[in-house]
Amino acid sequence: MTLASAGSVRSLQAAESAGIDGMILSAVGVTRADTTIACLIPADGLNFDSDRHRVLLVGGMDGKMESVEAVKAILKAPNADLAVSAVPNVMPDSAGGEVPPMVFPPAGNAYNQPDNDAAHYLWRWIGMHAPDAVILVAAKGDASAASLAKALGETAPCGVGTIPCSVVTPSGVQQALASAAASAQPSPARREMRRRIARSATGVAAELAEVHGHKLDAVAYIPALAIVGRMRLGELTGGDAALRDAEKICAPYKTGGKESMPSNGNGGTISGHLVFAELARRSGDPDWTALVKKAADYGFDAQGQPKESMPFHSEMSDSVFMGCAILADAGALTGDKRYFEQCLRHLRFMEKRCLRADGIYRHSPLDESAWGRGNGFPALGLSLSLSSLPPESTEHAAFLRSYRAHMAALRMHQDPTGAWHQVIDHPESYREFTSTCMITFAIVRGLRRGWLETAEWQPVVDKAWTAIKSRIGNGGHLVDVCTGTGKMNSLRDYLDRTAILGRDDRGGAMALMVSTEIAFWEKEKTVR
Repeated sequence: MTLASAGSVRSLQAAESAGIDGMILSAVGVTRADTTIACLIPADGLNFDSDRHRVLLVGGMDGKMESVEAVKAILKAPNADLAVSAVPNVMPDSAGGEVPPMVFPPAGNAYNQPDNDAAHYLWRWIGMHAPDAVILVAAKGDASAASLAKALGETAPCGVGTIPCSVVTPSGVQQALASAAASAQPSPARREMRRRIARSATGVAAELAEVHGHKLDAVAYIPALAIVGRMRLGELTGGDAALRDAEKICAPYKTGGKESMPSNGNGGTISGHLVFAELARRSGDPDWTALVKKAADYGFDAQGQPKESMPFHSEMSDSVFMGCAILADAGALTGDKRYFEQCLRHLRFMEKRCLRADGIYRHSPLDESAWGRGNGFPALGLSLSLSSLPPESTEHAAFLRSYRAHMAALRMHQDPTGAWHQVIDHPESYREFTSTCMITFAIVRGLRRGWLETAEWQPVVDKAWTAIKSRIGNGGHLVDVCTGTGKMNSLRDYLDRTAILGRDDRGGAMALMVSTEIAFWEKEKTVR
């Protein structure tokens, strides 16, 4: 048995006691008592193109150990015709007692509803696992199992596809497996997953560009990166329509019709000026460069002396991206070394406050929790800054050391599905979309620029890209984007941040950035 991550998994009793060698031990979610809801997956259980029929067993919905033990017994007798995954005990805190019934599809926000967290975790995990069939092992007449079976047959979890589901008592599991093997057909959910994963990077970017990158009502990093992503897609496809559209969208800020740095500006406003840096690089227009310089100059006082750091950092690791990248771009566009020096000064300032001894970032000094996007931001910021810092400079060498150390630390916590988690070193937390996009972008940028070795990092990207594509549905529908998050006081606060299901501008922007980065990388490999 292999553990999904080196991070903290408080309780995996159900999976550990199954004792199944060769299976991936991972997590569906976490209970209110901080107990991990464990899952076991065969080696090919994450391969949607596998020839074997993929069956999921779920026990413990009825709160009875009989159903849990029945699932474990099946796992100890592998079936050559079936790829059998299992959630042995979806209610690990029940201890064989009574459990409140779960209703599916679960209502309310995931995953911060104390009364039905387990239902949310299970429902969305099944959707993303996309088996061909689900077998619920429960006492006869169990209401939770009946509700889930009905819902899976009628409603697509995570918008992926429906899944045939049956409910059996512990004595009927073997017969149910035989029936599943006899009628082996890919489920609608599995067929949809195959479709998603087969898409090209350019194809994914084109789908996202239909939804994102068409406005900049106020300068902020989310719409700015979406516009940048559309420009990058235009470069890939050989047209200039996206560039011309970006110039039109951003023109009011260049002409003075709109203020790019209003009095209520913040770090997101400063990093929103990255869109002007992209326009400056593409057009050579000094007016765009002036806007970049305007934001970067917030790092200096009225006499032009460097401040201790960029403002608006709030001691949050987000500021490695929001402060550093614009400074590096300003230096590259103006040739003024002061911006490069301040870029490194700001990085060191943030590292002192947020970089943990294990190489990943706490979100803020308030708590040690390594929030997913609180590590995605530094990964993105380091890679973007490196891209603009002079290769032979002291600043570039320092950033490269920090970048490589951060990538190495993050690699240790990649989930077997390829994603990174809402809390990086807690595999029981949900698999979070934006952090996965941002970290993957940083790795691919490193491969493109030669900062990382292809042989070592290609498998990491392959897994991550599969995870990203699987979470992007039609019309920009995304799975598990963490909502906006400020400084939190505890691990539970981060676990409880709403995971958005559906369209989301932040998630769409980050997905556009990573899909175009992968498309550039693939194009460059073909040319070589």
